[in-house]
Amino acid sequence: MRSDTNVILVWYNDEIPSTGPPSADFAADTQTLLEDGAVHFEDRSAGLIDSWEWTFEGGSPGTSSEVNPIVVYPQAGTFDVALVVSNTTESDTLVVSDFIQVSERDTSEISWWNDTVYYEIFVRSFYDSDGDGIGDLIGLTQKLNYLNDNNPNTDDDLGITGIWLMPINDSPSYHGYDVIDYRSINPDYGSMDDFRDFLDEAHNRGIRVIIDYVMNHSSNQHPWFQQSAQNNPAYRNFYRWSSTKPGYLGPWGQQVWHRYGSKYYYGLFGAGMPDLNYETPAVKDSMFAIANYWLNTVGVDGFRLDAVLYIIEEGSVLANTQSTYQFWHDFNQNIKQAKPDAMSVGEAWTNTNTILNYVTNDRLDYCFEFDLASAILNSVNSGNARGIVNKMQEVYNVYPHLQYGTFLANHDQTRVIDVLGYSINKAKVAASLYLTLPGVPYLYYGEEIGMEGTGADELKRRPMQWSDETNAGFTSGTPWIAVGDNYPTYNVSTEQEDPTSLLSWYKQLIAVRNREAALRLGEYAGTVSSASPVMAFIRHYRDESILVIINTGSSDKGNLTLSLVGNSVGPGDYVLSSLLTSDTLLVSVNDSYEITNLVIDGFETLIYSLSDRSSTGIDVTKGIFGDFRLHQNFPNPFNPSTVIRYDLPKFTHVEIKIYNLLGQEIRTLTSKNQSAGRHSIEWDGRDIAGNEVASGLYLYSIFTGDFRQTRKMLLIR
Repeated sequence: MRSDTNVILVWYNDEIPSTGPPSADFAADTQTLLEDGAVHFEDRSAGLIDSWEWTFEGGSPGTSSEVNPIVVYPQAGTFDVALVVSNTTESDTLVVSDFIQVSERDTSEISWWNDTVYYEIFVRSFYDSDGDGIGDLIGLTQKLNYLNDNNPNTDDDLGITGIWLMPINDSPSYHGYDVIDYRSINPDYGSMDDFRDFLDEAHNRGIRVIIDYVMNHSSNQHPWFQQSAQNNPAYRNFYRWSSTKPGYLGPWGQQVWHRYGSKYYYGLFGAGMPDLNYETPAVKDSMFAIANYWLNTVGVDGFRLDAVLYIIEEGSVLANTQSTYQFWHDFNQNIKQAKPDAMSVGEAWTNTNTILNYVTNDRLDYCFEFDLASAILNSVNSGNARGIVNKMQEVYNVYPHLQYGTFLANHDQTRVIDVLGYSINKAKVAASLYLTLPGVPYLYYGEEIGMEGTGADELKRRPMQWSDETNAGFTSGTPWIAVGDNYPTYNVSTEQEDPTSLLSWYKQLIAVRNREAALRLGEYAGTVSSASPVMAFIRHYRDESILVIINTGSSDKGNLTLSLVGNSVGPGDYVLSSLLTSDTLLVSVNDSYEITNLVIDGFETLIYSLSDRSSTGIDVTKGIFGDFRLHQNFPNPFNPSTVIRYDLPKFTHVEIKIYNLLGQEIRTLTSKNQSAGRHSIEWDGRDIAGNEVASGLYLYSIFTGDFRQTRKMLLIR
């Protein structure tokens, strides 16, 4: 008690002591996810506890005695979670109803870009065909065989199946992100005929081509801006003007209002790049028409869209406005009408949760995943895979199926080899990660040979090193590079001759990805590794399964154990056949869903095709494929709906179909990959068109691989 104030000070601590009675509590890293996503549960119980009993409605596994389990949710729905914590004398139970909310994962939306490996090219820096010191379209065409020689009998090419060209429109700058004429070709690069020739040659090789479309802003030398600045009423509102200077700054503290005479105009990226005003219908109509011109008249396959966060401001709110979201919905609708298979990928340089606003609700097809790229590089640099394991699971939980771009760096970022301390081993590991994980991979030109570049943007965009000459392929020098002339020793010519080079490794990885559908289109199932430097996961596509194990650290890891999250592969004996070498390994998955006693060297990547041992012809007593079970439906007879239940012994592709007694298919209830465990699905007595079917006897069948089983059910109306 303080004598001067008559106040009694009381210290209060409501923590349960470690020797106190058990008190159950838990949390999860997410409560909302897509089907086949995983949730990391964290025990937050207090008191003296020596056992944990978890129950996960709808989860796989359905129960666990681990302290902090990981659970996969294979089906959509809302599910309860229960935890009982106890010691030898006391226990406490916590049940949280509807704790986990799982939405359906639509795997039917896989598109051509999910089959593609992209290569980002700065034309000015790629190859100079005429000796003027500037890369050009003819030079790019001459180097297409390096990317893809269209010859399946050789392995000399990189295996690229998509190209993203940085801006190719006329522009006063070396980089081209301030456009003067959106329908033009930069004369430094050649003519429209040169571009069409390049496009034809690329398409002949099966390479899709997307171009940078800079829609947020133009050059201040664009005729639209010139007319707007002269107060031409037809163009004045093509840009934002103010009679006084508004008092707010841009998102990174920059000036965004720039003086012109007695007025001010808005330009987020500087005075030379005034923002277009999409609140003016003529601007939107003009830019949409330009997109259609490139798609249909010229023939490109889609667009990389610059600075998508900033398209429409709402007062001083400059990014991620509702008007911006609506704009991208309208834009994507427009290009799909012009060319149904056109692709849009956005540069939304922000966090994962914000990016989701741009790839849902029929907005952009997908965006680049910047946080995932950072997680890959950070994990490789630290030699600890936990960061990328957690980030990859978060990404897989929330994005539309496979719809995000994976990469390591782009033209605005420090090059990968610099970030990784000039370690070729680390560069190989980083490449292994993003070329085997789900997503649409993008490779920045020169990354595959370890080109360096940090500091000024010009240094990140130096000429492609074709040989050991300082400016190989650029005989007149590089006039757009004003700083530095110390070029890397790595180049295409020397690395093509070295089977251990970074270039050779990229060729191997891309070849495996192009060959194996599971690495391009497959679902993702993580594992828990007993060694923190090791990331391992399984990619499933129909009846194909691939196990990838990557050591981000320099030390060898023996006696490695992989715990298969969500029981993605059932107990049994398996053959692992290397997709990089001729090695074969026999392993067992035990009843705890673990693979034990694995060995991986420092910085090593292992990619295995996984098949059950009995399917290889090796005699074993324990198989895994003979235990499918299709339960009876309930209720039966039914009206108006019934639930069909079935068990799967392993992760596999499943189809459930309804037939009438004439053998005519009425409806497909599901057709997708599903994890091991018990499943159920409802039929509402309607056909594929949504019409109620008549009373009578019907058949329901399960198809999975070579297995089929059929049962009967009775509908009474």
